[in-house]
Amino acid sequence: MGWGNIITRRLKVFSMALLIYFDYKAVQKRVQWVSTGKKSAMWAKTHERNARRVLNLMIELEGLWVKMGQYLSTRADVLPEPYINVLKQLQDSLPPRPFEEVRGTIEKELGKPMSDLFADFVLDPLATASIAQVHRATLADGREVVVKIQHDGIKEIILEDLKNAKSLVEWIAWAEPQYDFNPMIDEWCKEAPKELDFNHEAENTRTVSRNLSDRTDCGSGSISSAVDVLIPEVLQSTDKVLILEYMNGIRLNDNDSLEAYGVDKQKLVEEITRAYAHQIYIDGFFNGDPHPGNFLVSKEPPHKPILLDFGLTKRISKSMRQALAKMFLSCAEGDHVALLSAFAEMGLKLRVDMPQQAMDIATVFFRQSTTANEAKENIKALNDQRERNVKALQEKMKLNKKEVQRFNPVDAFPGDAIIFMRVLNLLRGLSASLNVRIVYLDIMRPFAESTLLGSLTHGQIPNSQWIYDSPANSDLESKLRNYLLELGSDKILGIQICAYKDGKVIIDTAAGMLGKYDPRPVQPDSLFPVFSVTKGITAGMVHWLVNKEKLKYEETVANIWPNFGSNRKELIKVHHLLNHTSGLHNALGDVVKNDPLLICDWEETLNQIAKCTPETEPGLAQIYHYLSFGWLCGGVIEHASGKKFQEVLEEAIVRPLHIDGELYIGIPPGVESRLAALTIDTEELQKLSGIRAGPDIPQELLSNVAQMASGVPVLFNTLNVRRAIIPAANGHCSARALARYYAALATGGSIPPPHSADSKPPLGSHVHTPKFPTAPLKKKKGAGKKGVSSTGNLQDGSNTDKNGYSQLRTSDVDDDAAAAGSGSRIFSSDKILDAFMGVGEYESMVHPNGKFGLGFRRYNHSSSTLRCFGHSGMGGSTGFCDVENNFAIAVMVNKMSLGSVTRGIVRFILEELGLPVPDEFSVSGEKGPDMVLNLAQPQQQR
Repeated sequence: MGWGNIITRRLKVFSMALLIYFDYKAVQKRVQWVSTGKKSAMWAKTHERNARRVLNLMIELEGLWVKMGQYLSTRADVLPEPYINVLKQLQDSLPPRPFEEVRGTIEKELGKPMSDLFADFVLDPLATASIAQVHRATLADGREVVVKIQHDGIKEIILEDLKNAKSLVEWIAWAEPQYDFNPMIDEWCKEAPKELDFNHEAENTRTVSRNLSDRTDCGSGSISSAVDVLIPEVLQSTDKVLILEYMNGIRLNDNDSLEAYGVDKQKLVEEITRAYAHQIYIDGFFNGDPHPGNFLVSKEPPHKPILLDFGLTKRISKSMRQALAKMFLSCAEGDHVALLSAFAEMGLKLRVDMPQQAMDIATVFFRQSTTANEAKENIKALNDQRERNVKALQEKMKLNKKEVQRFNPVDAFPGDAIIFMRVLNLLRGLSASLNVRIVYLDIMRPFAESTLLGSLTHGQIPNSQWIYDSPANSDLESKLRNYLLELGSDKILGIQICAYKDGKVIIDTAAGMLGKYDPRPVQPDSLFPVFSVTKGITAGMVHWLVNKEKLKYEETVANIWPNFGSNRKELIKVHHLLNHTSGLHNALGDVVKNDPLLICDWEETLNQIAKCTPETEPGLAQIYHYLSFGWLCGGVIEHASGKKFQEVLEEAIVRPLHIDGELYIGIPPGVESRLAALTIDTEELQKLSGIRAGPDIPQELLSNVAQMASGVPVLFNTLNVRRAIIPAANGHCSARALARYYAALATGGSIPPPHSADSKPPLGSHVHTPKFPTAPLKKKKGAGKKGVSSTGNLQDGSNTDKNGYSQLRTSDVDDDAAAAGSGSRIFSSDKILDAFMGVGEYESMVHPNGKFGLGFRRYNHSSSTLRCFGHSGMGGSTGFCDVENNFAIAVMVNKMSLGSVTRGIVRFILEELGLPVPDEFSVSGEKGPDMVLNLAQPQQQR
């Protein structure tokens, strides 16, 4: 290609781009002055006019532009209808090349005259495409074939067109920053030249055919048996000529023939989608160019899809396959943590912490396809969502309208993911062009699950991989690890166990996976959601404030929190809250039921609970405060301390115990990579149908327990819930952090010696509030003044985020906190243990024979008196201590059950140590709060 042709092509491309750009800008101005009815007609004419301009130029230039037009013509789900109607002409044959050119290429490439190669050669081509044209022929041995011949000089044209396309995309991104297609064109520039080597295409065709014909065991049957497609056999190839088996089929754009032959278009597209799911997730080798021209449908029933043209075929690594599968499944499950983990694994880097918007955008690629008839509504919905995301980004980054247009939240986008998304878009366009609706999440899920979990379905995982590699702290720990292996991955997904005896670590074991769709190993510093285990931490904060003389157990809550003293709550005291006897056991229950995400709004829940009315008189009945406990105690903590809840947690517990980065109530951004994801033990869920509630359990808690339990993992796997302050249910911690907390409580607050040096990474080595590259937060109006607002909520002038996390705080620790961090005790009172359990001088503050002391569950033993307390959480996680034997333990699980795994582990450890087993964890004993949703025997009421 000479310089004259190069310059001419460039001028035509850019002059047409400018013409179309200014046409749309002009219409954009004019429609502001016309009636609503005329706007649609004006835009339709504009789309039609410019679509024809694009079509004429693409036909004239051929080469890459035709291929790009074919791609655009399939996007009926996002492009205006006039573009689809006009550009789909490119799916038909282009003007054919002269036969003499075809003959010359064949004879040069194959080294023989055509008369020696073919018994018959049809002069009129079956199709002429951007790179080659295809003729039907008969070989000398009588076999029916098709011959694909590359256009003469097309290689130089394609390479030049790629440069022009790249320049055009860069100009569009400069003029309209919200339309930045640079990552896609960069990947296309890398992959498109491979289509010019027909030997490469021949080998690709053989590979895909072989892959789709193999039966792939996924642990529960053969997935590939569901892939029922045809691929022509490769007979001969050179750089520019490819000879394939002839297959008689119908083109996808020949709707009349599809109807005449009775082709089920829905089933057809589903089969094509399955074939691509297999290629992507199972094989890691897929056709990156599935436009309608690359498919036929066999004329013989059952009308199987015929897959053609494997020139642009992409190979991806096993790790990328797993990351793409994780991305798909995390979107299906709404799991923000797994999605961000998938992004990190595939090399996609974000500049801003906006997980919900990331989920919205990723889910767009896997959404149910729409028919062409619904295109307008679909385009509007996508534009509306995009505007919402841009607005959220603008608010998050404190950008003006111009700045937000030029801000790219993605720092790096991997090429493999771009081709993957392009394939999904082409498949979506294919279903839209055939006017069928495809549910991609249903069709592709088995293939994604197979590649992500396949290594777990082929027999027992090696012990060295399932149990995290760390030295055993005792013979008991070695025995425990063997016991865990006996339980196996059927009952355990991910688990951590840590135990202290006489102030020393005797067990610190991690095993399994972070999530059902996150096969990364659980490590000692992994963070598990622990539900009501959080109540024991929140109660410890209240006791710490009493110990600091910031409040008293017998003090009325209204004295601390003025707005609380309404609606018959004037007589409720702090000890009523701790002992679950305030009468507010169902507070906010109906509100949260109607709006579950209200629990994410800390300030509003405090406002709402201050307005609630108790159902019983204070102290009359002990009824479990399953959610309200956290907000009630949390409000007291903030108003008594004059500080944010998170600050008190750090000051009272995290820093003194040196467990930074491993105990949170509401996680900060930046710890997502260490989060375990919840799933549910479906077998144990079925047992819930026989549950009966005693009068000390809110009936609302158990009225729809199975439905609630199955929905909990979905809700609590979302980052907006994980980041919320829910002090009754939203703790995230490691077993070693929680065990250290209870080891300190067991001795009345003495801080244990440093954690085992063999535990890696070292406990306390994480930054508690990681940095994230967002714009600095502005101080609220009135900053610099602490106190309580007119609404009764805390105002704090410190530089904190909305959850109260200090931003890069290094020097604002007060004297009390410094003293606590450098001293040897958390509590100074010698009666603090009695206060925890509600005995001695505190006995009058607790319900007689009740299961709770002041904030902690009291554990009993049938044959002896125990000084044992702690708190379990829904699903099986637990933490407790035995004061008499100076023993503390924490067990974290992410496969939610009725607690059988946890009880078995606790029994195993205590029996090996010769210590009494609390009824809570015995085989036949009564199961306590949250272990089985607090199924307890009736308590006598006073």
